[in-house]
Amino acid sequence: MSRSTTALFVGLVLGLTAAFGTFGSFMIVLVFGAIGLAVGLVLDGRLDVAALAGRTTEKR
Repeated sequence: MSRSTTALFVGLVLGLTAAFGTFGSFMIVLVFGAIGLAVGLVLDGRLDVAALAGRTTEKR
């Protein structure tokens, strides 16, 4: 699935949540979407968790 298709689905889910839910449920969906994005980036190898934590992976 292309990135634009994935972004379309995310936008539709957020839009439906905003239309039929409360602001709290919208925020919950938004937080879980951000967590899912972070996990996907780590699994793709595009986000280095060790670098974000301030640790290097170099051996001394």
